[in-house]
Amino acid sequence: MNKKEKEAVVADLNEKFARAKAVVLTDYKGMSVAELSALRVNLRGSKVEYKVVKNTLATIAAKGTPVETDKDVFTGTVGVAIGYDDPALVPKKVFETAKVKDAKLKVLGGFVEGRLYNAVDLKKIADLPPKEVLLAQMAGCFSAPMGKMAGLLNATISKMVNALHALKEKKSA
Repeated sequence: MNKKEKEAVVADLNEKFARAKAVVLTDYKGMSVAELSALRVNLRGSKVEYKVVKNTLATIAAKGTPVETDKDVFTGTVGVAIGYDDPALVPKKVFETAKVKDAKLKVLGGFVEGRLYNAVDLKKIADLPPKEVLLAQMAGCFSAPMGKMAGLLNATISKMVNALHALKEKKSA
């Protein structure tokens, strides 16, 4: 790879790292080309990109992006899964792929919204329910007290109306 090609790879990776909501670092050691291709196809279906990059180029490309860190995370045979939409989707899909029987893919760690996480923490993020479910749960938590308050106010008014109706009945009888 000549200098111009390396500069192009660094510029491309830098742009991807800058746009990424989540980046998961994996060790693909022992995987065949066919297995890596299948991994790419599986992740691409979820709008997650998987690239095998040179560590030095990835380290240079990470500068000035949310993926930049003081720690040396790009060591060994590192593949990078990059997602641009839902930050929790990237770890979820990578762990699903790594869970498959005989999978040689190992999750090393990654970045979610600019913060570095180890593999254990990424697994916790991957186990979270989808964003829509979390928003629905939150909306339910906010609406429950208002519903109870409306029920209480309605009960108070109903009791008062019933009391007035009973008083009217009593006076007319």
